[in-house]
Amino acid sequence: MGSLKAYRFRIYPDAKRQKEINQRIILAQRLYNKILERVKEEYRKGEKSKVNMATFNKYMQESINEDKDFLKLYSQTRQEVFMRLIKAYANFFRRVKEKKHGKNTKVGFPRFKSIDRYYSIVYPQDNGSFSIEKERKTDLLRVSRIGRMKIDMHRQMEGTVKTLTIKKECRKYYAIFTATNGNNPTEVNDINPVGIDMGLNNFVALSDGKTIQKPKFFKQKEKRIAKWQRIVARRKKGSKRRQTAKEKLQKEWNNVTNQSNDFMHKLSDKLVNEGYTSFAVESLNIQNMEKNHRLAQSIQNASWNRFISMLSYKAESAGMGFVTVPAKDTTQECNRCGSVKKDKDKLTLEDRIYNCSACGLTMDRDVNASMNILKRGRAGLARTNAQGDICLYHSTGRASSVEELRTYSAVPTEEAPTFR
Repeated sequence: MGSLKAYRFRIYPDAKRQKEINQRIILAQRLYNKILERVKEEYRKGEKSKVNMATFNKYMQESINEDKDFLKLYSQTRQEVFMRLIKAYANFFRRVKEKKHGKNTKVGFPRFKSIDRYYSIVYPQDNGSFSIEKERKTDLLRVSRIGRMKIDMHRQMEGTVKTLTIKKECRKYYAIFTATNGNNPTEVNDINPVGIDMGLNNFVALSDGKTIQKPKFFKQKEKRIAKWQRIVARRKKGSKRRQTAKEKLQKEWNNVTNQSNDFMHKLSDKLVNEGYTSFAVESLNIQNMEKNHRLAQSIQNASWNRFISMLSYKAESAGMGFVTVPAKDTTQECNRCGSVKKDKDKLTLEDRIYNCSACGLTMDRDVNASMNILKRGRAGLARTNAQGDICLYHSTGRASSVEELRTYSAVPTEEAPTFR
């Protein structure tokens, strides 16, 4: 089937094109809120009032009839706004169902989007609505109803382009293309598997004993972020000065995010090219872990799921195996004899060494956990599909999707992560 990948490029629209893009982002946000407002009114009428695809479509048509400015949006961009809301509504009922079955989750009806939470428009089909052109050795992006603008094509796209997303971040604009590649990678002979334990002290601990720490990017920017948060809080709502301060704050956060993504891209590249042939990682419930308010900020900054996603699609693209296993007791279980510590003897976050009272094993707790993850991963790979309820196996050759590929800009190449 091949894979689905995304490519992100910086674009440089002039003042007129910036105005056109900004106007369409605002229109998309207004259309989203307009339809949602009608849906909420219908929902308040009671259970007898059914809201389905047909009623959503009717609300969109009514919104367009009331405000013809929405016609400035490309037709399929309007349809994509419609699909965003359908997905949000479906997720709402999914959470309601999970809540009824006893899952500890917040239900949360879909919320109205402020302009700060809506910053992209999508062209979901390459049907002439956008194209890449060349003029005097300069790459130009042409977008329907917006025009042409310079684009920095710093890498070659592979496969067939499917969609385009135009995104605004801190007064900067980006074009994100998704492309499908029909070539399936050659499967690698699995002779050197590795288990990976994710943590805060050691960002990554490998089953062969290697550990990797992640630089504390947020700590380095914490004071500047706090400074701009105070400034935003003091500024009058709706003022230009408040908007400028919000953009400064967003710039600081984007800097932290770019550094973190850059580190994780380089680390995942290194692991894929290090000689390993398959990866086993633990399946983490981040929402439950964030309930520990002392560690919530650190857990969010660690971006474990983001790293696992990067490693997953890169391993798949290289023809390697990738499996996730349950995280329960991976830290408390001895990888040598299999005994699990009882409640009174369980390791706390402060305990960094694992001591087994049954067989006498003493080793780093994170490395011990990674070895347990590898054992569970190997067991999962050996199971049939009918018995595979313990592990979720991502086989090679299956299509994978990733929002944005690497953009190395924050950390120089020579600062790539190293093992110790």
